[in-house]
This record gives sequence, structure tokens and C-alpha cells, in this order.
Amino acid sequence: MKKILLPVLMFLFFATSINAQRIAIVDVESILSVLPQYQKAQDDIDKISAQWRQDISQEYDKIKSMYNKYQAEQVLMSEEVRVEYEDEIMEKEKEVRELQKRRFGPEGDLFRRRQELVTPIQDEVFNAIENYASSKGYDIVFDKAGAAGLLFANEDFDKTEEVKRELGIR
Repeated sequence: MKKILLPVLMFLFFATSINAQRIAIVDVESILSVLPQYQKAQDDIDKISAQWRQDISQEYDKIKSMYNKYQAEQVLMSEEVRVEYEDEIMEKEKEVRELQKRRFGPEGDLFRRRQELVTPIQDEVFNAIENYASSKGYDIVFDKAGAAGLLFANEDFDKTEEVKRELGIR
């Protein structure tokens, strides 16, 4: 009897402690997509991006034109002029690649502009989620889309300091 009772009691203990945690799922992308300020920010980013892509495309067209002119006239050029013209084309290509990287690179202008326009709106949504979770007694909130992952966790569940102590880290 004791052999059966102990596992049953342990199961009931763990089941009630698991059920005590209240978990919620939120689709952040669905919330953001209906916010007018988020839609406007996305539109602004799209317009800026399209303009920058067009500018870069025009610069590449200029390079192509320079190259076509070079191809047509290279037989008439001296070695010195030909090398100078090739260097000019390569330098222009380098400048355009650098512009492209500056605009669209990982830490480029578009990234910074997106941070500038979108981050405050996302922060507002995350604060609303945190306030909602706290007021309704949720312990953990996950993003349904999975982009953000864990959105809110009750501080009681954060065991980082205990693990640090276990490792001897202060």
C-alpha cells in the first residue's frame, strides 16, 4: 500500500504545482499588424528602402554605362588611359557596394531607421502584455509566432542567481 501511495502523492504534488503556473500565448505580430502607428512605420520603412534601392540601382546603371563606353572605346585608348578608366570603374563599383552596405547592412541605415520607428511601438506592446499578465495572474507569456519567444515571466521562476551560486559565481 505504501509503495502505491507514495508515487500517487508525488504525482499529485507535481501535478498541482504544474497547474499552479498560469501560461498564456499571445500573437504579437497579429497585435502589431492592426496598430495604425506600426503600419505607418512599416510604410515609411518600405518607402525609404525602395528609394534607397532605386538610388543604388541608378548608380549601378551609371557603372554599366561607364563599362559599355569603355568596351566601345578601349581599342582606341592607350594603355595608361585604359588602366585609368578601369580603375575609375572599379572605384565607382566599390563606392556603390559601400553605399549598399551602409544602407542595407546588418547595422546599416535601414536597420537603425527600423529601430527608431518600430522599437517604441514594440516596447509599448510588450509593456501592455506585461501589465496584462501581471494583472491577470499569468506567470509566463509566450509569443505565438515565436519571433520574440518568452514575452513575460514571473520573477519567482527566474532561478539564474541560484544557478550562479551553485556554480560559485557571485
